[in-house]
Order: sequence, then structure tokens, then C-alpha cells
Amino acid sequence: DTTPKALLKVKGEIMIERQIRQLIEAGVPEIYVVVGHKKEMFYYLSDKYGVHIIENPDYASRNNHSSIYAAREYLGNSYICSADNYFMENVFEPYVYEPYYSAVYISGPTKEYCLSTNFNGRITHVKIGGSDSWCMMGHSYWDRNFSQRFVDLLEAEYDLPQTKDMYWESIYIRHLDKLTLYIRKYPDGIIREFDNLDELCLFDTSYIPYRDSLSKQTDSK
Repeated sequence: DTTPKALLKVKGEIMIERQIRQLIEAGVPEIYVVVGHKKEMFYYLSDKYGVHIIENPDYASRNNHSSIYAAREYLGNSYICSADNYFMENVFEPYVYEPYYSAVYISGPTKEYCLSTNFNGRITHVKIGGSDSWCMMGHSYWDRNFSQRFVDLLEAEYDLPQTKDMYWESIYIRHLDKLTLYIRKYPDGIIREFDNLDELCLFDTSYIPYRDSLSKQTDSK
């Protein structure tokens, strides 16, 4: 309610600033930040890093596909990033030769998006939940062909009632026959995703007193 997850300071560095810095170091020439909730808190990034700010007017009523929609005219050879991811090392490159979705291997049961691929690594099936699987996690890279195809499909389906609550990944999954992404596998520990405060505390112990304080406040009510 007070600070968007992307603006949390983790290991001494604000998460979205870390990603922006990594993109700049990889030679990415233009960076667009799509904002919605607490949007004014992100404006400083334009002055500090020269990024472009795009406001998403539908952020409160639609899922993350609306951020893709808001930025659709800028998509080409593009990284698609979630501002609340934390990369232990720089995962970005100045030249990429095929569109992909990053993946990590999860042992045991998981509720993540589990991937199946063909012999050359093209993603052929995605299942929500599974076990002992390579799973979608982190960033994606779209080439111009993928961007154009996805935007065409998104524009055609944007106003459908069933699209409203979908992640952009869910729209992609519906059209696997038309949209080609390859799996990009990363070693364990490179891509971090904090879904709750407990997970963040395991990675950055400075948040433990804050978590404990919240717990005491809850218990006292």
C-alpha cells in the first residue's frame, strides 16, 4: 500500500534500478517503464536513467497484458521484464538471435508455469502446476516478428470479457501454434522472484525485523 514491490531496496539496491542498470550495461538503447499503481513514485527514473515512462490507464481493471498493450507501439526487438525480478548476474545481452522465455528448473511440486519443448527448444506446451519441471520465471525476449504477431492478437482480443484477468503469458499460451518462443534455461539461483515477505526475508535478512513487527501488529488486533 505504501511502496510498490519494484521499489523495494534489496541487498542495498532498489530492484527496478538494478534491472535498469543491467539493461544499460548490456547496451540496450531504449528502456520503457510502464507504470500504474503509485505511478508518481517511478517518475524519478526518467531523470536518473533517461528511461521513458508510459502510463497504463487500465492497470487497476486488467492484468499485466494491459501493460503490454500500453507499450505496444514501442515493441520490436524487445526484452519484456517484470520490475520485481532480481537477477543475481546480468542476464541481458546486446544481441539475441531468437525469441525466448527464461526458465529455471524446479524440483518437486510447483504451481509455476511448467514447460514442454520440442527437439530444438521451441516451447510447445505450458501447464500451470506440475512437478520436476523447467518453469517460466524471469524475463522474455521478443523479436520483431513475435512482437507484431502478439500485438495483432492482443489488439483483436483486448476487449473480450475473458481476456480481462489474463496474464500476457496466458494469451501467449492460447496461441502457441501462432507464436514461437524458445526456452532459455538458467542455472539455479540466477533469477529471483519474491512472491511474499517471507521469501524476501530468506534472501535479505534486513527485512526480518520489519516482518516480525508486522506479525506482532497483526497478533495484537
